[in-house]
Amino acid sequence: MTDKLDKGTDDARPATVVSKDDGPAPGAPAAIKAIPVRHYGRWVSAVIVLALVGLIVNAFATADKIQWQAVGDYVFDSTVLAGAGRTLLISVLAMVMGVVLGVILAVMRMSKNPVTSWVAWAYIWFFRGTPVYVQLLLWFNLALIFPVLNLGPLYKDEMVDVMTPFMAALLGLGLNEAAYMAEICRAGLQSVDDGQTEAAHALGMSHGKTLRRIVIPQAMRVIVPPTGNEFLNMLKTSSLVYAVTYNELLRATSTIGSTSYAVMEMLFVACIWYLVITSVFSVGQYYLERRFARGSSRNLPATPWQKIKANMTAFSRERSSTV
Repeated sequence: MTDKLDKGTDDARPATVVSKDDGPAPGAPAAIKAIPVRHYGRWVSAVIVLALVGLIVNAFATADKIQWQAVGDYVFDSTVLAGAGRTLLISVLAMVMGVVLGVILAVMRMSKNPVTSWVAWAYIWFFRGTPVYVQLLLWFNLALIFPVLNLGPLYKDEMVDVMTPFMAALLGLGLNEAAYMAEICRAGLQSVDDGQTEAAHALGMSHGKTLRRIVIPQAMRVIVPPTGNEFLNMLKTSSLVYAVTYNELLRATSTIGSTSYAVMEMLFVACIWYLVITSVFSVGQYYLERRFARGSSRNLPATPWQKIKANMTAFSRERSSTV
């Protein structure tokens, strides 16, 4: 028989200590030096885009027929500020009307009653199928068909006194928006699983209570983003009420432009205020969407400041790696 190996000699050997400064151990693979890919196409495209933007800005800045001083003088003019306030007022009121009627029409459209469902479908078909401009003119000229508004013992007055420019603008924008909001609300309500409605009914909840407690809170995640887009679109569409002589932002700036012969300058003023108003509400829409996304997304989308910080960090890293 062979004798057992004597391990005492092996255990007595001193352990070899390898310092970090001595480099990798013999036979170990060398460390990999990662070299980032250089995207030269990004730099070229960025230079081209900046050059085109610079040419456009320079063309407007050096135009002899544009009096930029007039733009600065009239941006905070009292007439312009009043017009911007009326634009905001008519947009908010028309949007509120559109949302309320849109929810009602969506429920009617999804109803099992064929009469209410058909009436809602006909409403949506008409107001989505005709231009907003035409609808505004129809409301404004309604006195040609009905000279007197007679509601019996409740109310009676001349139509020209009832259908003011403000009322024509409100009805034209609000009723048209209701047709689009009805489809948005219907899509949001249908996005909730039917099993939750059945479970709520099994627990004894009524149809209205199920909508308020179960369906609508979950449907808001689908309804809010397009609703925000519709409101931004409403702010711009409100310029069409110029046709019914409502003195909103575009009409106020156009009136000043026609009297001061600064037509283009006043259009620039109107653009500035439209951009300011839509930008402010765009920020509000973003954070509202972020709030309703908490229940469906584990990782919330980054805020604008977080995106800017991340882009700056990535740019600094890429720059330091190329040096």
